[in-house]
Amino acid sequence: MHFDASSVLLSAMDMFDDILTDYLEKTCDTEPALLQHINRETYLKEISPHMLSGHYQGRLLAFLSKLVSPKRVLEVGTFTGYATLCLAEGLAAGGEIHTIDNNVELEDRVRGYFAQSDFNGNIHYHIGDAAVIIPTIAGPLDLTFIDADKKNNGTYYELALEKSRPGALILIDNVLWKGKVVNEAADSQTQQITALNNQLANDERIDKLILPVRDGLFLLRKR
Repeated sequence: MHFDASSVLLSAMDMFDDILTDYLEKTCDTEPALLQHINRETYLKEISPHMLSGHYQGRLLAFLSKLVSPKRVLEVGTFTGYATLCLAEGLAAGGEIHTIDNNVELEDRVRGYFAQSDFNGNIHYHIGDAAVIIPTIAGPLDLTFIDADKKNNGTYYELALEKSRPGALILIDNVLWKGKVVNEAADSQTQQITALNNQLANDERIDKLILPVRDGLFLLRKR
């Protein structure tokens, strides 16, 4: 009988992650009712529901936004609008959030979610190519959240950094990529993420650190 120690270890880690996530969610602020609804519907209707930020990471995004109290927020990758509404919680009076996605099939449902929120008038929802749309958005940006197609993260980062004020935050999601960056996986997507992580680690224009939250969140502060 062959004993696969690595499989046992991974199973134990997955179990620990589930237990830890449950504890973290119990000890942070509760998920607002609308976000609970979006969370449930996303898992019922979408083929990749794991793309949703979720309860704990959503509270982290809201917390960071409240610390910054941004007047202008950029989000690249709307998906079902969950993170958008979390980021909107910290907006300064009269602030606005520009969120960009290229999935036209989700547009009506996402606009419906926004219409049910207290932030509908603060949200500008763009459908199209983020690399084309970002340069048209007025700056300066106070907070940016990048959670879209990973191969273009470097482009989105540079465009956002150019429009960001000194002291602004830029957040990039999925930078640990299910641990593949640590294990130096050879697939192209992992290599793209690793290359950007290395670039950011040596970028003297920013202060930086990775939070090991879910799939890894890079926190960057423009100097």
